[in-house]
Amino acid sequence: MDRILIEGGTPLHGTLAISGSKNAVLPLMVAGLLTDQPVILRGTPRLADTRTLASVLQELGAEVEEFGSGPGEGVRVHAHDLTSVRAPYELVSKMRASFWVLGPLLARARKAEVSLPGGCAIGTRPVDLYLTGLAKMGADIAVEGGYVIAAARDGLKGARLDLPFVSVGATHVLLMVATLAEGTTIITNAASEPEIVDVGRCLQALGAQIDGLGTRTIHISGVAQLGGADHTVSRDRIEAGAYALAVAASGGSVDLTGITGEELGALLPAMRLAGVQVEENTTHTQPALRVSGPDARPNATPVTTEPYPGFATDLQAPFMGLMCRANGVSRIRETIFENRFMHVQELARLGADISLEGDTAIVTGVDQLYGAPVMATDLRASVTLVIAGLAARGTTTINRVYHLDRGYERIEEKLSACGAKIWREKI
Repeated sequence: MDRILIEGGTPLHGTLAISGSKNAVLPLMVAGLLTDQPVILRGTPRLADTRTLASVLQELGAEVEEFGSGPGEGVRVHAHDLTSVRAPYELVSKMRASFWVLGPLLARARKAEVSLPGGCAIGTRPVDLYLTGLAKMGADIAVEGGYVIAAARDGLKGARLDLPFVSVGATHVLLMVATLAEGTTIITNAASEPEIVDVGRCLQALGAQIDGLGTRTIHISGVAQLGGADHTVSRDRIEAGAYALAVAASGGSVDLTGITGEELGALLPAMRLAGVQVEENTTHTQPALRVSGPDARPNATPVTTEPYPGFATDLQAPFMGLMCRANGVSRIRETIFENRFMHVQELARLGADISLEGDTAIVTGVDQLYGAPVMATDLRASVTLVIAGLAARGTTTINRVYHLDRGYERIEEKLSACGAKIWREKI
């Protein structure tokens, strides 16, 4: 087991490259099951989650191969033959996105047995929307012994799928399935996140007929089969947001390459209200943002998480890391997941003043945070502790960093290159 240590108080300076999107590459890898042709995904990050998902896909008979190093690195998924339609508990329990293989297996092989999912303990996140949508498309579904057992002996049929609330996971699964369903599928109240658009564009490259990507209504005309594709994964706006907040918390100035201000979405105006300077930098050969922290403590800034284009739930905890030292009181409301404040008690160990009222965290900024031993409780909470540790005086020791490795590629290397005193130890 590893832990990460941070000696805080050093402003970050330099250039930091943003990796490919974790939230896009996972469904993109799953989409490789829809076709017997190779799907090449360039610019994929090297993460614990991508390797866990690779093991699930290999269990089903797909070939999954990492290639290259540097900006052109990627992964090749080739599900020429599906040798199994059973995704076992031992693998699916490690990561929630593994459950998404249910849809492509059902669409292509007309049957599937997939364990109910695991993943970060940030809320119940029920799979009912996936299963209800698949049933409307003609699937017979049962839950037995912790497994979803699904069959569509006559194939799936297009249907109108009116989601009762916006769900990224349900949109991903139903979008994939509909590409091979007979007839037309309409998904209303669909998620419109950039990652949904990225997956949809890759599906189009495979031969899918999709209209309405990026809107709340998506139309899919099913095709008999899909081909192969060579696709470049979009950059990770969530990683970019976390690093932007880390730079701001440290009081430094860093160029984030591969990302635009537009891609930061609602985080951008929130950071500017907090006193963080964010400007497009045209001196690089690719899109870049120069992020500079405020000269003094940041301004207290309220945020409420919402479906895209609102403030991303995955950036709620990192933003709280910045607000711990804000001048004033910030109200941070979480409306997506009911249990996503587990990082609060760990931030309190660093000296943060935070109280909870239902779905809202009330953060009273303090003049100084102080290093202490802390424990990562989930993926996004873990990077929050890094942000706070960079701003703290003294040494912060972060335990259970396997959460961090699930979603942030070479984080110590990237931050060290910008001057951070951060290192990893075996324990």
